[in-house]
Amino acid sequence: MLIRKLVVANGIFYIEIPAAGLFLLCGTPADTIKHLFRRGIIQTTERDRLSFETGPNAILLSDSMIQNGHLCNLAEFPILQMLYRQGMLLPNHPNNTGRKPRLIGTPEQLAAQLRYIHRGNYGLISVDEMIQAGVDQGEAEELMRIKLKFAFGQIAQPDVFVECLPLADKPIEIGEGVSIGRLAHNVFEIRHGDDSVQVDLNLGRDETYPCPYPLSHVAIDRHYFAVVHAGDGDGWDYNRPAMGSVLIHQGRVYLIDAGPNIHYSLDALGIGKNEVAGIFHTHCHDDHFAGLTTLLQCDQPLQYFATPLVRASVTRKFCALLSIPESEFGHYFDIHDLEVGQWNDIMGLEVRPVVSPHPVETTVFNFRVLWEGGYRTYTHLADIASFTVIDAMTTSDPSVPGLSPEHARAIKASYLEPVDLKKIDIGGGMIHGCADDFAADDSTRLLLAHTARDLTHAERRIGSGAPFGTLDVMIPGQQNFLLREASEFLRSYFPSVPTERLHMLLNNRIVAFNPETIIAPAGKIPRRSTCCLRARSRC
Repeated sequence: MLIRKLVVANGIFYIEIPAAGLFLLCGTPADTIKHLFRRGIIQTTERDRLSFETGPNAILLSDSMIQNGHLCNLAEFPILQMLYRQGMLLPNHPNNTGRKPRLIGTPEQLAAQLRYIHRGNYGLISVDEMIQAGVDQGEAEELMRIKLKFAFGQIAQPDVFVECLPLADKPIEIGEGVSIGRLAHNVFEIRHGDDSVQVDLNLGRDETYPCPYPLSHVAIDRHYFAVVHAGDGDGWDYNRPAMGSVLIHQGRVYLIDAGPNIHYSLDALGIGKNEVAGIFHTHCHDDHFAGLTTLLQCDQPLQYFATPLVRASVTRKFCALLSIPESEFGHYFDIHDLEVGQWNDIMGLEVRPVVSPHPVETTVFNFRVLWEGGYRTYTHLADIASFTVIDAMTTSDPSVPGLSPEHARAIKASYLEPVDLKKIDIGGGMIHGCADDFAADDSTRLLLAHTARDLTHAERRIGSGAPFGTLDVMIPGQQNFLLREASEFLRSYFPSVPTERLHMLLNNRIVAFNPETIIAPAGKIPRRSTCCLRARSRC
């Protein structure tokens, strides 16, 4: 048998043709790379005393952009895994043979993926784009110096690293005696010699892409100000969602970032998508971005809070992925630009974004809410740079890529500003933080996140983990926020109904339903109606 076909999950297949050196990933919905880890398809191996990962070296894209409400083609992390974790791009690596990762699909999907991957790598790609987003010439040039340092001096086009093979109606040769042909929409035949297999990337009517990691269901109480930890893993961690938080303020729900499979996380936390008031966005990497399209399924445009630079880079990636004009972004979200370095008041929830050096436009967030004795404060440090990396980037020469000494000192000081609760990216490497940098941090409590491994003993002396569903109550709630939400909900749906009639409904008891509970079977008229003001899963 020349070809081995593995069913990874709904809509995801893995084809191995060792004789041709081809390992083909078919279908790349959100968190596909985590499914490959969980199935043991990606493993760690060693050659020439060098440890690296196995995995796919080619991707067959879905003909469909979206199926059953979810994106089908999110190839950013699979491509990154090939380039860096497999070593196909690394100098002097045994896997760097000159062969590029291959993308196979319709010309339209290939073009969209190249634009999306390009923006995912770099964000805004010129000083002019930054100026168009609202910063002045001097600031744009300083930010471009940082970007070029991470980019090793140049902004490269994605086709430098990826080989694209357009798939039309006739089978195409993709090398080493392997051909791929389309039999029907999203149905393909892969052939090598006399052996062949078929893959069908179509989802059934009631099928969806599954979550790659287990999630326990947690009932979250609504407080005046609280932080719910919705993830402390990274983009490779197949046991946990990527780093993110849910802020509760006066009973309202806000997200900090929207990683892949955010809908599964919200369901597990008992939060309906329509309950989310808004999102604070740090940057456009997929492990913080890929869930944005899920939030488009809300009944009304979601409030979107970010700095103009972050919003501009997210807009370009989002619209590239969906192949829509950039002017359309504002039709899907209620945009609220945040001023960098200043406290922005969001109905009593104050937020201060601070620029963090990263390959794409990124900010960390400081939150505060006024209470007795002063403010209660929370800081979210996603995708920060370690002090070692910052020091290596620091230069007094403004003509070369890097950071000015003044800017480097300001960034370190902003990271270490003491607060009541601080969540820290300790993922390491060139674009993530290090726990040791916070050993002398005077914050009341430190949480360490954005890693796929267990914390070391040394790290546990600095901070603790933030398991999914754990809750930090900053200011307890003494009100019934559910009644207020129910009142607003009913008023929005029945604007012409007299207030006293709505109050009659609000005087009913609140009933909470467990996730996946059937409230009313389809087609059956209930004998009596129950007013459900909030369901723990979806309302």
